[in-house]
Amino acid sequence: MGLDTIIQISDASIFQKNILILSDVNLTIDKGEFVYLIGKTGAGKSSLLKTLYADLPLMEGSAEVVGYNLKEVKTKEVPYLRRKIGIVFQDFQLLNDRSVNDNLLFVMKATGWKDSDAMRHRMNEVLDKVGLISKGFKMPHQLSGGEQQRVCIARALINDPELILADEPTGNLDPESSEGIMQLMMDISNAGRAVFMATHNFSLISKFPSRTVKCENGKVLGHIHPTVASELE
Repeated sequence: MGLDTIIQISDASIFQKNILILSDVNLTIDKGEFVYLIGKTGAGKSSLLKTLYADLPLMEGSAEVVGYNLKEVKTKEVPYLRRKIGIVFQDFQLLNDRSVNDNLLFVMKATGWKDSDAMRHRMNEVLDKVGLISKGFKMPHQLSGGEQQRVCIARALINDPELILADEPTGNLDPESSEGIMQLMMDISNAGRAVFMATHNFSLISKFPSRTVKCENGKVLGHIHPTVASELE
């Protein structure tokens, strides 16, 4: 694994509840790279992402993610692995009974932050990055879908991760909000983080072209040019 390699998967098989979903997976993603993951529903995109953040065990093959060997990672090490990965889901998964600020503070406490001044400073930093510095006091239901997803991205950035895994992050958003989220994801990648993003949205891929890999027929096909990606779907 090279110094700048964030994800290195070799000859891996991806299982969900002992059912083989993907086989012979080989994939390398380097620091600062933005990679799309495409494929039909049920093709294995989410299972691949879940394996990368150790939600599903790696049964066969080898994979290193942010310096952790997924084959050998111990349960007690998983929280440390996940601190180096920011995860953005389609359905936000915010705590609806607390403010934006308190959502972020909750994650910080859960990942070992202690110093309240440092926490406040970091919280303001990430809210500023996602354009929500003035909305920290609001409750999630007072925000638009696009703003809620920005909170999720702020939450994913809290621990300054090396990698962002995004599973259909624009899936529940209108086209304008989706573009705003995509621009934000591209900016995050340009700042030196690797971003691996599952999406169905080909208009976004054509507007924000980048390297694309595809889950199809139990395999992961690499290096699909964005212009042909839409024809392959």
